[in-house]
Amino acid sequence: TVLRAWAQGAAPRGPVALVDPAAEEPVRVRAGAVVIRDGAVLLIRFTDEGDGPHYEIPGGGVEAGETLEEAALRELGEETGLAGTVGPELARVWKDGRHEHYFLVSATGEVGPPETLDNYGGTPVWVPVERLPATPLWPRRLSWRIEHWHRTGWPGRPAELADSITELGPPCGW
Repeated sequence: TVLRAWAQGAAPRGPVALVDPAAEEPVRVRAGAVVIRDGAVLLIRFTDEGDGPHYEIPGGGVEAGETLEEAALRELGEETGLAGTVGPELARVWKDGRHEHYFLVSATGEVGPPETLDNYGGTPVWVPVERLPATPLWPRRLSWRIEHWHRTGWPGRPAELADSITELGPPCGW
């Protein structure tokens, strides 16, 4: 709230509540797989009528009895047909009671035929990593970080991010 107000040229009005999104009981836990091959990252492309495309990192809800890593690999298989090995956790994203965990995954195989994939009408696509900062990707705050980490080295511990699914336009407006 404070950063957004300052970036828009004003001070925040009134007191700003301190909210720790990581301390909230999650309404949903999601695990995602960041897969990079030959300088491109694998994303799921969705086309919205009128708004143009937006992209998501392959992933989905963690099922009962499943670890975050198991969920990331299961969802990667369901949405793209790829198998893989989970590497380090890159980021944790908190938004509206959702807790999302993103892992670097080394994937094998090829993207499966569309009729075999379960990705809610999206299409797996490879996007050059250098284009991520200008790509309407959820989570937005993670898009430019992936590009940066790919060039400079992966983080030693996960980034902790609060994000807005409604602010996908490049570049970030605040």
